[in-house]
This record gives sequence, structure tokens and C-alpha cells, in this order.
Amino acid sequence: MNASIHPVSYDWLLARARNPEDGLTRAFAGVIQAAWKGKIQPPNVGMGLAQDKFVELLEHYFPGTSLQICNDRCKEACADCIPLLASEFDDLVALLLEHRSDDAEHTEWLAHAIASGCMGGNHLYQDMGLPDRQALSVLLERHFSALYLKNVGNMKWKKFFYKQLCDRADVKMCPAPSCQVCNDYQNCFGSEEDEPALAMEKKADR
Repeated sequence: MNASIHPVSYDWLLARARNPEDGLTRAFAGVIQAAWKGKIQPPNVGMGLAQDKFVELLEHYFPGTSLQICNDRCKEACADCIPLLASEFDDLVALLLEHRSDDAEHTEWLAHAIASGCMGGNHLYQDMGLPDRQALSVLLERHFSALYLKNVGNMKWKKFFYKQLCDRADVKMCPAPSCQVCNDYQNCFGSEEDEPALAMEKKADR
């Protein structure tokens, strides 16, 4: 099949993954699939990374896939994907990198993947192709431990990241004096296990 029209899916990536059970591998696969399908709007399918960095990521985690993904069709499909939220995306990446636990390159790649996932419309773990919130929490605790520890109230991760950005900009995010008396408490702190959208989509792709 012509490489330019072959669909890039979660299963297609994992079938070519160096270690398909690895949490980072699954997160990258989920974000790449979601971006490819237009489910999220990062600056490009490459999660906002420079193309050489994205190729390096692909060859490290999914050997032999870079030619398939980084082709003219992908570039054309992404020509209109540079979003109005570009500065927001950059702020999220910066927030994560300021709290990185190490200087490893894969941690920088993960920061871009998480920021890309934040551009989606589902729970963050879903737009990253992860099975549940706990899988995302494990990645955050391991790679961005200082930021993970700040979430003392166990706020939903996407809400928590945006609250951090609002606090930095001295923008009051909520009208209530405290979370406990806020009418939207459940929106910020409720369960994230009630919308298995991406999991269902993955099954449909098989």
C-alpha cells in the first residue's frame, strides 16, 4: 500500500514498537494516533517537536515508522493545524519542563505529548491513549515529580495544569473562595473513569 495513504493507528504503532508494553511507548502512540485523526490540535502530528526530534522519537520507540509518518501527506494535513492555542501549548510544555525530574530527552518528548493531549476534548489520559488516569499519574510522578506532588487535592490533571497556568498569570480561575464550596467541584475532582471514548475507538480500529 502507498505509504502516503496508509492510516497511522495506535495498533499499527504498537505492532512496530520496540517495547509495546512500555508506558511511554503507549502514551506516544496514543497521542500520535489522536493527532493523525484530528482528535487533538497540537501544532503538528509531531507533537510540536522539530521534525528531526520527532523522527528521533519515532525511530527510538517505533523503528521504521518515520518515513511512513513524516511524509508530504502528513505535512499537508497539518498545514491548518497550527492552532490559535499555540501559545497555550507552549506554556504547557514550559510548565512541565520546569518540573522535569531529569534531563533525559524522552522526558522532553513526554512534555510535548502531554501538552498535545491537553488540546483534545476528552480526559487527558484518553487523548493520550492510556488505559486510565492512574497510568497517566504514574508517568507524571516518575518524570515530573515536583508537579505531581503539587496536586495535593488530586484534581483532574488537565484542570490542574490550567490552574497552574492561571495562578502564574495571576488570573482567578474560580469564583468560589475554595474548591470545597464550588458548584463545579465534581468537574475538577470527580472520577475520570466514566468516558472510555478512546478505548472504544481503539477496539473499533482493530
